[in-house]
Amino acid sequence: MLFGAFFLMAIFGLVVEVRHARYFREPPKLTPQGYARERLYLYLMVAMGWAAVLTGAYLIYPWYRAVPPVGLTDLALYPRYLLKSSPATSGWHDLGMEWKEHVAWFAPMAVTMVAYVLTKYRLSIREHPQVRNAVLVFALAALGSAGIAGFFGAMLNKYAPVNGGPTIHLKGKSE
Repeated sequence: MLFGAFFLMAIFGLVVEVRHARYFREPPKLTPQGYARERLYLYLMVAMGWAAVLTGAYLIYPWYRAVPPVGLTDLALYPRYLLKSSPATSGWHDLGMEWKEHVAWFAPMAVTMVAYVLTKYRLSIREHPQVRNAVLVFALAALGSAGIAGFFGAMLNKYAPVNGGPTIHLKGKSE
């Protein structure tokens, strides 16, 4: 969640800055140190996006999808099956986890493209409004997909919370 939260804040800042830059007559003059910090911001934003998706997919998700032993009736330690066991919560798995499993990958891919374009064409992007608009659209799409994935993650954690570790430990039992 930490990587995801920082990623959301960073991408929101980028969206605001790209949108704001549209109204400058002249691009701001940065020192070499300013350009370096701008690149560092973009690289860290990309790293946080990939860290959020990769840790979710390869560290957290395996605990979520653990298969219960045959005949087990208390599914408290198996969040996926706990959600799917009730019609009231199965939608959180069907829609929420599908979004998190698949669509959330779009956010770091899109923001990697955005960072590349902004780093490579920083000085000439004002001359190409279509490229600037495409960068803004991809940044907004990354923000939207990451925000919705974060929302679903919070809601899934509410109904079937998972604690990490060698085994799965739920914070509380669901009825």
